[in-house]
Amino acid sequence: MELAINLGIDGAVEIARAAEEAGFSIALASDNFATDALTVLSYVAASTRRIRLMSGVMQIPARPPATTALAAASLAVLSGGRFSLGLGVSNPHVSEGWYGVPFDAPLGRTREYVRILRRALAGEAVQVHGEHFRLPAGKHGGVPLALATRPLPGAMPIHLGAVGPKNLRLTGEIADGWIGAFCSPQEVRAAVAELAEGRSAANATMAGFDVLPCVTTYIDEDVEAAADRLRDHYAKLLAVGSVDENFFCKTLTRDGFGEQAVEIHERMRAGDRQGAAAVVPLEFIDNTALLGPPARVRRKMTAYAEAGATTLGIMITAAKADTIEKITQVHAVKAAGIAA
Repeated sequence: MELAINLGIDGAVEIARAAEEAGFSIALASDNFATDALTVLSYVAASTRRIRLMSGVMQIPARPPATTALAAASLAVLSGGRFSLGLGVSNPHVSEGWYGVPFDAPLGRTREYVRILRRALAGEAVQVHGEHFRLPAGKHGGVPLALATRPLPGAMPIHLGAVGPKNLRLTGEIADGWIGAFCSPQEVRAAVAELAEGRSAANATMAGFDVLPCVTTYIDEDVEAAADRLRDHYAKLLAVGSVDENFFCKTLTRDGFGEQAVEIHERMRAGDRQGAAAVVPLEFIDNTALLGPPARVRRKMTAYAEAGATTLGIMITAAKADTIEKITQVHAVKAAGIAA
């Protein structure tokens, strides 16, 4: 099992360099309310030499597929071929509330988007008349165009972030890897079963398919103290949108903490961020994180590998810690881990 490091803006280069020195394989950055994935990865690409770079994930509603293809091809060239794509269809709150794109038929939109990307990255003149995308569009003489970036990326791997059986099966069918978030080892095992169904539908096996769950991480001899470093991050995620629609609230409710999900949401809405963070159950954090002393973290990493993870994303960005502390965590994870 390989290791990946999840990056934000703060300390991105320093943390990526530390991860590269420690033997991590991939540096991931995502689109969210604080960062643009490609901006962070471009900055990191100029300051690293070996570590691979992946958008984990770029939001599909944020960019037309041709824009994504052009950006991916450019970064692949500038990084010496180290960049690959991770994409996600997002959720209704972000798609409609932030990007202004209706969250309609997400599976069909994802399928068309990936199909266009693969054709564009291969250098084809793209002509598509789908339900969600039309190229050329309009009535003013537009013609099919092709990517002019050289060298062409060709068969660039594409990962998809996905939750839910249908989305996971689609990912197995059309993608080269899966990016998960806030998954226990048991949930990774269940996801792999759905991914394998999708692979079978495409007459493919799981061989060479990357299973990349990203897990919040903090190593400390005191498990509860480690969890305290992560509580604020969980509270922020639980506050997005409505309780009924928020993926993390649904997960918390499914795990038996429905009352806490509502209380966290209400406290965050009222501006009581510290109080909301204190309500996040230790059990919920522990299920979906690498937490505690090195030996305990090692056992959890082994559980992820046995569940089918081929790469493990280390989300030290979730911790309330400065850059120096996060770099220390990078080396602590490597020392504790089982990565090849």
